Amino acid sequence: MARGFNGFPGGGNMQALLQQAQKMQKDMQKAQTDAEAFESEGSAGGAVKIRVNGKYEVVAVEIKPEAVDPSDVEVLQDMVKAAANDALAKIKANFDEKLSKVTGGGKVPGGLF
Repeated sequence: MARGFNGFPGGGNMQALLQQAQKMQKDMQKAQTDAEAFESEGSAGGAVKIRVNGKYEVVAVEIKPEAVDPSDVEVLQDMVKAAANDALAKIKANFDEKLSKVTGGGKVPGGLF
């Protein structure tokens, strides 16, 4: 049997595999950069809007004055929570979509993403 890369059979395939891994790493880094630049807005009841970036950071909160009822703060708290979760779900969906394009739908070992 012919010996290839470092004495292993099929050395040419090893080189191709390394090149493929390097390309995938670059593609994953680009997907992560793109995902971090993405911003999403979540809303609740039309009265609360929250904007979140791809780093899962809240970058803006907008609350319409009519949503503020001092006698019923719990409703406002629930709307803020719902709007934040809505925005975060959109961020995650965007990131999952970008990662899926790189990995061909497979999961990344170690649960990094």
